[in-house]
Amino acid sequence: MGKGQRAVHTYKSSGYIEQPRDNDELLSGRKEGGLFKAAPRTSASLLKEQAAEPAPAVVAKAAAKAESPAAEAEDASQELSAVPTFILVTTYLSYLMLIVFAHMRDFLGKIFHPEEYTQLRVQNGFAPMVSDFESLWIRRLYGRIRDCFNRPITGVAGGRVSLLERFSTDFNRSFQFTGRLHNVLNLASYNYLGFAQSEGPCADKVEEALREGGITQGSTRSEAGRTMLLAETEDMVARFVGAEAALIVSMGYATNALNIPTLATKGCLIISDELNHSSLVTGARLSGASIRVFRHNNTRDLEKQLRRSIAQGQPRTHRPWKKILVVVEGLYSMEGEFCKLPEIVELRRRYKFHLFVDE
Repeated sequence: MGKGQRAVHTYKSSGYIEQPRDNDELLSGRKEGGLFKAAPRTSASLLKEQAAEPAPAVVAKAAAKAESPAAEAEDASQELSAVPTFILVTTYLSYLMLIVFAHMRDFLGKIFHPEEYTQLRVQNGFAPMVSDFESLWIRRLYGRIRDCFNRPITGVAGGRVSLLERFSTDFNRSFQFTGRLHNVLNLASYNYLGFAQSEGPCADKVEEALREGGITQGSTRSEAGRTMLLAETEDMVARFVGAEAALIVSMGYATNALNIPTLATKGCLIISDELNHSSLVTGARLSGASIRVFRHNNTRDLEKQLRRSIAQGQPRTHRPWKKILVVVEGLYSMEGEFCKLPEIVELRRRYKFHLFVDE
């Protein structure tokens, strides 16, 4: 679990559905009428439950259903998030003006100050590292504003960081440090939970684990095996989320890019949110499955894609899909929006697809 809150409660509409947990905050049983159920203890009982469930009905309609006022309102809310044309035009015109002025400054600079462009010319038979055009953005545009984004800090990037004060007298080509520090709030680090602090309970537990188990092997579990601590952690995660088993991957990008191909292959269909992270996109492409995209966080468009896909089946042969996998994010970090998970879960009950949530 990465971007956000711990999954102690499951969000539904405007309230929370609490699941019963034991002293270790793990799911202890099933709550009657709850949104989720506890996982079966054995795979045999899981197969019995699947056999008892009714087969999914194939949804196919000849004519499209008329949109309701509520649906029209939802589409309108989606359109409101689009950028107005005036802002788009003025933004691109501003970039165009900046690029034109940058080329003019370069043209005049190469005439009156050629020594400043030595790194962009062939020297002693060696070609320059970057071309004139490629470095234009860095030299003329980004260089002027980089102090707003590249701010040096010292110490551990925790909840608050120590910012090094500096100033420039040559338009950010070089900086001089004053020696003063500013204690500021950190909003630019993945360490929002404080797990990377150099002191505290997390650091103490890491030191204790290193003394007891040593440094772990630097290889995959298929080559060097897995440790007892990893097995216990995976079992704890499985009990925490109420699942039969869990798999821990040490890197977030690899979790999506390498695991999605094991869940969907050729003959399967992946329906992905249009604003999914690049790791999810990479995993979908590596899988070899067919890919379709639905509008961001729009469950109505997702349902349309599901109906069309189930009715038409695979391309050319029109055979049923081996598996339909819907891929979404729990929290779209670039947009700051939560996934409409309760609505998607309701669609899953209706259409019996598989759901992959990047949380």
